Amino acid sequence: MVRRTFALALILLSACAGAARRGDTVILASGADLQSPNPLLTVHPLARQVQRYALLVTLVRYDSALAPAPALARSWAWSTDRTSLTLHLFSGLRWHDSVPTTAQDAAWTLDAARSVETGYPRRSDLADLDRVRALDDSTLRLEFARPQSRMPDVLTDLAILPRHCFEGIPLTRLREAPWNQHPIGNGPFRFVRHEPNRMWVFAANREFPIELGGPPRLERFVIAVVDEPTTKLAALTAEELDFAGINPAHAQFVRRDARLAVLDYPLLLSYAIVFNLRHPPFDHREARRAVAAAIDRNAIVDGVLFGYGTASSSPLPPALASEERQPSGPATPPSLPASGPPIDFELLTVGSGEAALEQLLQAQLARAGIRTRIRQLELSTFLDRVQGPGHEFDAAVMGISGDLALGHLHQVLATAGLPAGAPEDRLLDLIQDSLPATFLYHARGVQGMNRRVLGVRMDLRGELVSLSEWHIADAR
Repeated sequence: MVRRTFALALILLSACAGAARRGDTVILASGADLQSPNPLLTVHPLARQVQRYALLVTLVRYDSALAPAPALARSWAWSTDRTSLTLHLFSGLRWHDSVPTTAQDAAWTLDAARSVETGYPRRSDLADLDRVRALDDSTLRLEFARPQSRMPDVLTDLAILPRHCFEGIPLTRLREAPWNQHPIGNGPFRFVRHEPNRMWVFAANREFPIELGGPPRLERFVIAVVDEPTTKLAALTAEELDFAGINPAHAQFVRRDARLAVLDYPLLLSYAIVFNLRHPPFDHREARRAVAAAIDRNAIVDGVLFGYGTASSSPLPPALASEERQPSGPATPPSLPASGPPIDFELLTVGSGEAALEQLLQAQLARAGIRTRIRQLELSTFLDRVQGPGHEFDAAVMGISGDLALGHLHQVLATAGLPAGAPEDRLLDLIQDSLPATFLYHARGVQGMNRRVLGVRMDLRGELVSLSEWHIADAR
């Protein structure tokens, strides 16, 4: 604990050198490094928010009612048959190296996302996209294989990249691109530096156009990598951090501190045990059913989340559930299999702490005669084991960041080893029938924050949705 706290102090000192107080610098804790600033490569939820709301911009965004609203695309029009979407882009946005942002950048990004060589995690969401054309520097046309009922959700999530920074780099080697270490963006914050597993530093882009929201009110935004929950809590209460995700068990403790507040907000974030259907024991559906049936989800919400979540075996978070979005068949029977060999498996998870959720799962499964061995890994190692080409895991506890088009369910299928190209109206039935994962609960965000930061709004769109509006109460 002392070593971790000292290391955090060094991070914060280097982030705020020369200042008795941080002033217009805000520091937010992340439990793991951001994986990558490249939106084509990462599944890390906070990294994707940094891409959308700080470093880069998307074509479209969601407003507070989750309706599509202008971003880089200021307006758009569908063809009569809704197979063609023409977007008119803002023409006054420049990359942080002063090169203009154009429709050619957007076309390159979407074509790279569609390519199997890139490995974009949401590639299946672009399956209907047949052709991308930059008609001129500020006009983009998307042509689809079939009529589209809504604005593609992926356009609100995939931030646009600078084509000129990737020229000559094959898509198969995108992870080796120099841009990934020194990203040039076009968003309201500029990249300053990254110290692996320690921090990311961003500075305000004072040239960010008024038409897109204008320059941010902060001078600097820092993400400090702090993987130990008790260290985060201590740093928050010592005012070394401005924001930290906290254990729900600590919410009342934080609320008692007049300098701090607790933000409780909805998330599109579900937790599940994802099975590897490629090898035993979970290549047998009965083994997957046995694990699913042995779990007491209400005990998890009460004992681990202290009520900050919704117990559910459904893949649909409450915000996405509707009568139209329900499996058509009967639910999988909850009963345990009558017979079969003993189930013994390794359960992978991210972290280095007490793993309260995993220990509770282990105890519940033990009561059903299922032996579970917990292995905690650092995030990059976890992702390599679970989503890498080797798929070296039995089962994994995962937080699955959702999206309105249910694209996250394709990722569940792919991780488990099933084809990920099912249409939306078949996704829920496929997950119910094949049981590639057993869902545990849908989370709520619990964030401790210093009251000196104003203008903060956190909702289904993420913790950083209002980042450009954050400002300091005592700023000059």
